[in-house]
Amino acid sequence: MLTYIGKRILVFLPTLFVITLLGFIIAINAPGDPVEKMVSAASSSGELGKQSISQQEQKLFWRKKLGLDLPVFYFSISSLAAPDTLYRVYDKNENTALNRLLDKYGNWNEISNYNLACTQFYDLVIATSVDTAGLSEQQQNKLYDEIVQLKFEVQALKSAFTTEAIEAKFTTIKQIIEKNVSLNKLQTSYTNLTASYQKIKSNSSVWKNYIPAINFYGFKNQYHRWLFGDGEFSKGIVRFDFGISYVSKQPVGEIISTKITWSLFFSLCSVFLAYIISIPIGVRSAQKRGGAFDRTSSLIIFMLYSLPAFFVAFLLMLLFANPNVLSILPSSGVKPVEGYPEGASFFECARLSLPYIILPLICYTYSSFAFLSRTIRGSMLEVLEQDYIRTARAKGLSDNKVIWKHAFKNSLFPLITIFANIFPVAIGGSVILETIFTIPGMGLELYNAIAAQNYPIIIAVMTLTGILTLIGFLVSDILYVLVDPRVRLK
Repeated sequence: MLTYIGKRILVFLPTLFVITLLGFIIAINAPGDPVEKMVSAASSSGELGKQSISQQEQKLFWRKKLGLDLPVFYFSISSLAAPDTLYRVYDKNENTALNRLLDKYGNWNEISNYNLACTQFYDLVIATSVDTAGLSEQQQNKLYDEIVQLKFEVQALKSAFTTEAIEAKFTTIKQIIEKNVSLNKLQTSYTNLTASYQKIKSNSSVWKNYIPAINFYGFKNQYHRWLFGDGEFSKGIVRFDFGISYVSKQPVGEIISTKITWSLFFSLCSVFLAYIISIPIGVRSAQKRGGAFDRTSSLIIFMLYSLPAFFVAFLLMLLFANPNVLSILPSSGVKPVEGYPEGASFFECARLSLPYIILPLICYTYSSFAFLSRTIRGSMLEVLEQDYIRTARAKGLSDNKVIWKHAFKNSLFPLITIFANIFPVAIGGSVILETIFTIPGMGLELYNAIAAQNYPIIIAVMTLTGILTLIGFLVSDILYVLVDPRVRLK
């Protein structure tokens, strides 16, 4: 048995690597800038909120804390034109602009000098003081507005990459400088800036883009840090550290540990109820194939299976949680609004929560029950056609002993396969049902994360779902062996 399990685990290892790699690829390519999200969240919550800390310093802090100051992977395949340090440009728009300029011209030295000239010119604009003596209030306001526009144009220049966009901003900047005597001191720096851009165009070396180059970064990269941590800001997903939430800035692992309880509860209860209801019905339908019970149960089961879960949820709420019909059950939540009484026992808490879980549990269970009963019926019908069943009946064994001792055990394979799905469902929850009934589980948390573009939680759920799917397969394999030892021989 141990040898068999060991072989199965070895088979899963490459798949596990692919799952983690896909999760990481989605994380680094997700829309939006995580640094901007964290700075915005920090500003709104007051974290790092000392006024002496500039926004630039906050960005550098979060960039280091999120590991974005590292290369992406152990190695990169690029062109001879691209440097191996481009990942250090943390602003996504600026990084994109530099890559586009590289694709167009291929001369990194000139592009780098131009980018540095943009930064220096922007710093000079920020540090420039203007003389407003003799100006009216209206003229002063107009001058300040033009300076703000100048700062915006220079900042946007670092994100521009088309010739038309860059030259248009040059024209606007030149007009603002020439219009105001107080800004004439920027003329020399502006001339150097435009000259550095002309060097890019005149010293083009596009041919470098067609020569491949491989850059190696060792273990100090984002993927290695994502897997194993860095010992300072991250412990890695091997220790169930999936980073921090962009919204609450809590560790994702803590959020999952607090939300998974209700998802796991409903998953386990629904599977348990579905099995104890569907197995007797499926076995009885197969035993009395074509009879009144088989036809009636099949009709009811097909009707249940055809109804979407969200439709049944709204229907049950309309009937049993509606003051105009029957207001006997609550429509949302898992416990009273005021919470459990202080010092309440487990059974008291269970009694208070029972009315809240009836409707969601029905919605969780009915579709699984319908599917399982048809599955066990089909599996039992196949087994009942086998020769050893005829032999058992010929020996005079009772019908119940033939069904439950011989046939049922050999029809368990489909049920074992379905049982393995409980693991990934537990981490993902039911997004639709948890949202409808406002159940504080992983499904509702995942819905909120998608709405808020909270990618660490989305990626964590996706990665854990893949891992738990593999665990489900392994559990299924072990159960297959326990049910039929011949599986190991194959």
